[in-house]
Amino acid sequence: MSPAAKEKSKKAAPAPPAKPRKAKFQADLAPSEDSMVRVLKADLQLTSNTDFLSDALALFRWAVSERKRGNRIFSESSTGERKVLLFPSLERVAPEVSLPHVEIQWTSAELESLAALASGEAAAPTEALIRAMRH
Repeated sequence: MSPAAKEKSKKAAPAPPAKPRKAKFQADLAPSEDSMVRVLKADLQLTSNTDFLSDALALFRWAVSERKRGNRIFSESSTGERKVLLFPSLERVAPEVSLPHVEIQWTSAELESLAALASGEAAAPTEALIRAMRH
């Protein structure tokens, strides 16, 4: 085959499809955060940072989708006690809450009474309130 024919056949062959490159991720963690990652990896029996990040992303993606739908995320103890997860970045994706609107028709006498209460001296706390605040 002549050199010109070889060159022509090289140009005619389609290039193989390029494989997507794996993205590199690097994080500068404080020593306490690095320690926390190591402990979590050990607890979860994960050996690589890639596996840890993949699992963390899956969990975070689920949490974001739940908050976008307006669902709350909470833990529940064996006794039924619930604790709601409050995570500022997740709250940014939560839909706006539409609070119920209640209109109160105040009379002049009620408004004057409320003004007097609001501008008066603060009441001393009762014993029941003090006990409740201690618990």
